[in-house]
Amino acid sequence: MESTYLDRSLEVPLREAVSQFPAVVLTGPRQSGKTTLLQKILGDTHQYVSLEAPDVRLVAVTDPRAFLAAFPPPVVLDEVQHASQLLPYIKESIDSNRNAKGQYVLSGSQNLLLLGRVTETLAGRTAVLRLYPMSLREIAGMSARALPWETGPRGREAGREQSLPDTWTAIVRGSYPELISEPSRPFRPWYEGYVQTYLERDVRDIRNVGDLTAFQTFIRALAARTARLLNLSEVGREVGITSATARAWLSVLEATSLVFLLRPYHTNVGKRLVKTPKLYFTDTGLVCHLVGIHDREHAMLGPMRGQLFETLVVSEVYKTLAHRGFQPRVHFWRTSHGVEIDLVVETEGGLVPIEAKTSATPHPRAATSIRSFRQDVGERVLPGFVVHPGNVTLPLGAEATALPLASL
Repeated sequence: MESTYLDRSLEVPLREAVSQFPAVVLTGPRQSGKTTLLQKILGDTHQYVSLEAPDVRLVAVTDPRAFLAAFPPPVVLDEVQHASQLLPYIKESIDSNRNAKGQYVLSGSQNLLLLGRVTETLAGRTAVLRLYPMSLREIAGMSARALPWETGPRGREAGREQSLPDTWTAIVRGSYPELISEPSRPFRPWYEGYVQTYLERDVRDIRNVGDLTAFQTFIRALAARTARLLNLSEVGREVGITSATARAWLSVLEATSLVFLLRPYHTNVGKRLVKTPKLYFTDTGLVCHLVGIHDREHAMLGPMRGQLFETLVVSEVYKTLAHRGFQPRVHFWRTSHGVEIDLVVETEGGLVPIEAKTSATPHPRAATSIRSFRQDVGERVLPGFVVHPGNVTLPLGAEATALPLASL
């Protein structure tokens, strides 16, 4: 897929999972680099079979035993959601040699179908990993870089800044590997083709959406609401669909890993807290394409400036944690009076609050919400960070540090 291989954080969890489980599932958005990663890591040990080709898929669906006999383990079965009938036979094969590790590696871009069947059929036999578009660390070639609050071996590089492109250029161009590996490639036609392929293939395969034009309008309406509280009833009225349809269509976007939801962090405090989730896209370039932002000036100066920068910051932390092989334990915090923390990261040592601010000149008042959060929640709250697009690191009192995006 890419012209050159790009360093991916998920390499280590993938190697570990293959050495520890009979089966491994790798899922993530279309074009996030799954096939390239699998061929790079497992090309010498596993044969590779794609189930996207109609003739291969036909054999897998009509004669699963013969198909698995023709491609015995260790094997990578890509786009396996096209032949989910294979799963019971894969289970049978695994159970005949349960102690063998890394027998089957299953990959696909649609985790709604794929993971639903996997959890039923291969329970206890498989590890599930997700590969998203590239994080800033991966783009900078520093995939093992620590998050700022971490200590120990992973934290030794915490003071090193990443070599990154201009923030607003990066936001508009996005982080899909193909665009990163080919920096001179025009990105507008790429995203146009991406959206069209997504609509015609992934959406139709997952759910029988009769009106793809309305679905595309729905995606665009959500893109305009990235980094905002999600009101599906409002979105439904805008698009002209019911709330039930809006929920069903949102599940498609979550299933294909184009978006994720942050749930609010709740604790026993006296204030009323907002319970509505916030929506984020996993790639800012896709957001910009969907809402019609095609240059850095429009992104930097337009009305979505804050939403785009917050989406970049939150998705960076989310992808960094997910690419370590774990489900990110992240939330946001907001009171009914509007006091909000963009991101609350649960760690073993406590809660790390993070605010995204577009001003490159941090001021102590930027940490006001972090101070309020600490007052309400108490000693579990660790010193937080105000992430900005500038180049200065400075303390904002005892509760927070202003941190350049390149140091996140």
